[in-house]
Amino acid sequence: MIASGLLKKFFLYLLVLSLLLFTGYPFLYMISTSLKSMEDFFNNPFSILPENITFDNYFSVFDMGLTSYFINSIIITFSSVIIVVLIASMASYPLSRMKFKFNRPLLMLFVVGMMLPFHAALIPIFVLTQEMGIYDTLFALLGPYVAFSLPVSVFILTQFMEEVPKELEEAAEVDGASHWKKFWKVLFPNTIPAISTVVIYNFVFLWTEFIFALVLISSPSSMTLPLGLRDFHGEFSVDVPGIMAALTLASLPVILVYLFAQKRVEKGLAGGAVKG
Repeated sequence: MIASGLLKKFFLYLLVLSLLLFTGYPFLYMISTSLKSMEDFFNNPFSILPENITFDNYFSVFDMGLTSYFINSIIITFSSVIIVVLIASMASYPLSRMKFKFNRPLLMLFVVGMMLPFHAALIPIFVLTQEMGIYDTLFALLGPYVAFSLPVSVFILTQFMEEVPKELEEAAEVDGASHWKKFWKVLFPNTIPAISTVVIYNFVFLWTEFIFALVLISSPSSMTLPLGLRDFHGEFSVDVPGIMAALTLASLPVILVYLFAQKRVEKGLAGGAVKG
């Protein structure tokens, strides 16, 4: 029995290590290539350890306007995520805690919105932004980003809020709390794990979104990071180390947000387990 248990652990650790290498190698290769010169890359394109470490690629991508793209992506992504969290959480409260005639049909509309391909709305949104006079601005991206992020966010938060014990809400009612106070003081703090999930999902999606930015943005001053990364290649050549440096910098905010939100999810789940 002991030998069998050790054998199972060995294969489990082997599987985990294999998955780690499979998923981690591309990231290590990206960082390693970003620290190579063009000559070093052509001499050893597949090596992980560069012969001569250089940070010139990082300086060059900033000289090519990466800072502007970075700032634009931060502004539109954080603004969209904040708006989505506020609207989705407030919409999920009546859908999950109040019983009224059109409760389920309204929730089904959000589910249908999850199935709608956003490519089908590109032309109407393009025409609408031109008529509103916000084409080629970050405001043109705000509406589509929020609209297409809401359905899955409302669905996640509604399902999570339904699991919050009703006794907490009843205790707040005894103290004379209104629906507004019950939402902010009881439900919102107890849905932090679900809100963190919504933040991670939407941040990754919006930070890497390309199609809407391609259609609704044309000037370099308004370009987001995914759209601006197209400029890091020439007509007849590609600066691979430079592109890898840009991709490394572009991936850092996603990693930081994921690590921060992941801790929130774990704390929220642990806190809920202790209360239960």
